[in-house]
Amino acid sequence: MLIATIMLTLTTPGAEPDWAQWRGPNRDGIIAGKAWPTTLNGLEQNWQINLAESYSGPIVTRDRIFVTETAGRKMEIVRALNRKTGKQIWEAKWTGSLSVPFFARSNGSWIRATPAFDGDSLYVAGMRDVLVCLNAANGEERWRVDFRKRYKTPLPAFGFVSSPLVTSDSVYVQAGASVVKLDKKTGKSSWRSLNDGGGMFGSAFSSPVLATLAGKKKLVVQTRTRLAGLDLTNGNVLWTQKVQASRGMNILTPNVQNDQILTSAYGGKTHLFEVSQSKGKFSVKEKWNVPIQGYMSSPVVIDGHAYLHLKNRRFCCINLKTGKETWRSKKPFGRYWSMIAQKNQILALDETGILYLIEANPNKL
Repeated sequence: MLIATIMLTLTTPGAEPDWAQWRGPNRDGIIAGKAWPTTLNGLEQNWQINLAESYSGPIVTRDRIFVTETAGRKMEIVRALNRKTGKQIWEAKWTGSLSVPFFARSNGSWIRATPAFDGDSLYVAGMRDVLVCLNAANGEERWRVDFRKRYKTPLPAFGFVSSPLVTSDSVYVQAGASVVKLDKKTGKSSWRSLNDGGGMFGSAFSSPVLATLAGKKKLVVQTRTRLAGLDLTNGNVLWTQKVQASRGMNILTPNVQNDQILTSAYGGKTHLFEVSQSKGKFSVKEKWNVPIQGYMSSPVVIDGHAYLHLKNRRFCCINLKTGKETWRSKKPFGRYWSMIAQKNQILALDETGILYLIEANPNKL
């Protein structure tokens, strides 16, 4: 069995920001604060704990860290840890595992989505298409939604993959073979949109993003086959754009820059789309595309350039204005990366536990 570990290291003094959801405050992988150290000298490991397998990223608050895992191919576990010491504060668990299709099994059949935290509750997506709301103070369950029962949809072959998005009063998820807005206090559905009946493998992988495009704040979602903008009030589709992908492998989270959206697909291409509005009607058009295939790694954008880890394990830089690839690594890296960025620095963690610090340089790696 693979064992994941988590450790806290001493970086630089100053404010320690919260990381309350997938890809951070703006869901773009960008974090503020002081520059990360450029050498390992002076870094000290404060603590370490062993965890079972998980794809989920940690949620970090001022005093706590929340993590999820799948234990014994049977139980899904949520832990709250003391940020300074790593000691466990509480644990919640339930039966919730499943086995993914054979062609993806080497990547593991464990919990995938990263939870979301609103300062009071923790929203955790379980593999068997359930969303569980926990009291973040003590781990007690407040409500649970089983989307298969609610909407009579099939169990998604890859489980609940999309990470929930939480706002002041709502939770947005891609589950139940659709996009759903829930009341975050009760779990009741406010609306359901883009219902595709489950398709070949069920619900989408990509995580939703809140963004203002062409003057209107909307929910940007990437399903297994298309990119779309949804009205926040009623879920109406404001615009939609087909995105080609092998077996519907639209996995990464789209990156929104002004009125433009960057995305990339396994078995497809990398695209930049622009959303516009005329007389109250929205439209979307492609600015450019390049035959570069993203996979599981969501990109980061710095100073007009996108840094993208590819299906072939290479790392590349793309000029967003022109679509030109300015460089690509000669050597392969991990199968997938989790990336965050700060000013001109990128931290990239691969599936084996190797952490890279990379200069965001558009001219060379």
